[in-house]
Amino acid sequence: MRLTVLGCRGGVPSEGHPSSSYLTTTPGAHILLDCGPGAATALGAVLRPRQLGAVVISHLHLDHCYDLLPIGRLLMALRMRGDHGVPKEVVDGAGAEADPPIPLYVPEGGRALLDQLIRVFPIPTLPILERAFEVAFDTREYRPNDSFVVGDCEVSLHPLRHAIPNCGIRVESEAGTLAYTGDTGMTDGLLPLARDVNVFLAEATRATTDNGAHGHLSATEAGRAAAEAGADTLILTHLVSAAPSWVDAQREAAQSVYGGRVLTAEPGAVFDVRAPENPSTVPGEDPADSILT
Repeated sequence: MRLTVLGCRGGVPSEGHPSSSYLTTTPGAHILLDCGPGAATALGAVLRPRQLGAVVISHLHLDHCYDLLPIGRLLMALRMRGDHGVPKEVVDGAGAEADPPIPLYVPEGGRALLDQLIRVFPIPTLPILERAFEVAFDTREYRPNDSFVVGDCEVSLHPLRHAIPNCGIRVESEAGTLAYTGDTGMTDGLLPLARDVNVFLAEATRATTDNGAHGHLSATEAGRAAAEAGADTLILTHLVSAAPSWVDAQREAAQSVYGGRVLTAEPGAVFDVRAPENPSTVPGEDPADSILT
């Protein structure tokens, strides 16, 4: 399994870094985890969107889902046929030219929110583009503790603590296992999410404990959760600054409570999420290396 960081900035894009979005790749599936502002451009640089096996959204804050709109409209444009570049009616799944809709997993209430979002930016001359979340995507609302299969991966949703419903996402395959928090404060739900994973991708928004109702982790808390769960490697993400001094301080805070390897996410970084018994599936990679950056 390979993890590509498309965006990792907490709250809003800044310093040239898109907001939260991550791509997992196995021999059988490309899965997009969250889709914050800037993710559409970053995704297009590494993968054709129509190659996605699924998109999974942890929660419905805009810094984790906003770029579903441009990706959806791009997928719609690819489904439209026309002469000399003049768009015609969309092909609703009929014929060899139409790609099947991509499964889009969102929390309960997500379908209505996405419909509202797409109506905020109508295109009166091409109203067909407003059907992205019914034609380009197969939008499916999930409940906490649901699980489903995408290609060679099993995906499970683990309820965590945040201002609105948020589920951590666990992706398991023979090639490796990854757990991603979305946004969360400290909660007992982190243990089953991250238990014995090869890579724990954990938010580390705050410098200190979040005692309020919003729900975010500090790097120290992410390290403690990784240690308790027995994760092999911890990758800190959702950082609020790319300043080297800030990033180094968060890494050191996690290392003070966790004995495994601690890394930090940055756009464009690629990590190998490898089950210990599996050889590398990345051409040209030295099998002695467990992490690509």
